[in-house]
Amino acid sequence: MTITVRELNRATLSRQLLLAREPLTVADGVRRVVALQAQHPASPYVALWNRLTDFAPAELDAAFTDRTVVKATLMRITLHAVHAEDYPAFRAAMRPTLYASRLGARFAAAGLTPADAEELVPELLAFARRPRTSAEMQAWAEERLGAEKKDGGWWGLKGYAPLHHAPTGAPWSFGHRPSFVAAGDSGPEPTGRAVDTQALRTLILRYLAGFGPASIADVAQFAMVQRAPVRTAFLAMGDSVEQLQGPDGEALFDLPGASRPPADTPAPPRLMAMWDSVLLAYADRSRVIPPEYRPLVIRRNGDVLPTLLVDGRVAGVWRPTADGIEATAFHPLSPAAWDGLAAEAESLTAFLGDREAEVYSRYHHWWSKLPEGEVRVL
Repeated sequence: MTITVRELNRATLSRQLLLAREPLTVADGVRRVVALQAQHPASPYVALWNRLTDFAPAELDAAFTDRTVVKATLMRITLHAVHAEDYPAFRAAMRPTLYASRLGARFAAAGLTPADAEELVPELLAFARRPRTSAEMQAWAEERLGAEKKDGGWWGLKGYAPLHHAPTGAPWSFGHRPSFVAAGDSGPEPTGRAVDTQALRTLILRYLAGFGPASIADVAQFAMVQRAPVRTAFLAMGDSVEQLQGPDGEALFDLPGASRPPADTPAPPRLMAMWDSVLLAYADRSRVIPPEYRPLVIRRNGDVLPTLLVDGRVAGVWRPTADGIEATAFHPLSPAAWDGLAAEAESLTAFLGDREAEVYSRYHHWWSKLPEGEVRVL
């Protein structure tokens, strides 16, 4: 079976709750979309506002507080919010990547080895049984490792060890000065860089549920894991997955019976969060981002701007201002599209006004680097 680019787009939007908002709880919504990018504290909230009917931010506050939803370093070695029940498998699947990236050169430059990390992690988790500020964690590292090793040691351990970010307060549960808490009793940490095949299989199946159909390269990009173990995992899955042919002939995989709406399914406009996962979950992002727009919205330093989604694809960017939501379209939009964006902007303005009316303002410098487009304040 061959699937078109537009059918891929609609499948992604369906899995990501972007064809229609759905009346789910926060916990169920997070599980449905698999993982929410959480580098900016507001982004998981804006992401769920886009996806859930009558989304109440206080429900996500509560989920973070009671740790039904947890924020941690996971896929692509970045911060994600995931359902607590998914965290152990996701972290186990990511462990070889975290091991390689966080116990490498900078850790070694501090005079430390992976064996040191394996010894230190249980002590660190015992110290973090209750939430600890960054200052407290750095003080622990200095006491345990000495002043010369503390910076490199803590840098490696905070990304490698099974730690959650602990809520620190308004307006979005987490501030820019993080606190940390142990992820919980998951048993002894394995040693070495061996792939946990069962955990990787779980991650792949969860990924396909939220983002499929997808290629081996897409899965590897989403998690920043090696393609070889992903390929091996797919070969071992048998009838658990089905294979499709992508628009360019590439092999794509999906769950049997998963939602793949027709290409002509209407897709309403959306105002997507910064770093929204739907923009970053694929090696080939053309199903959502026109290739000519990719460098405009995904900047070289890794910032991913808040985007306009029109007919299911990126059509521009948005930012809050004192006068309303300023939308910049990269190409002409129909009156109906502008009307739809205006309705979303009215809702978003009310949503943000209760917490942080001009969210993402620190990233406004990118707007001077954008090409000319049609700009409207909605």
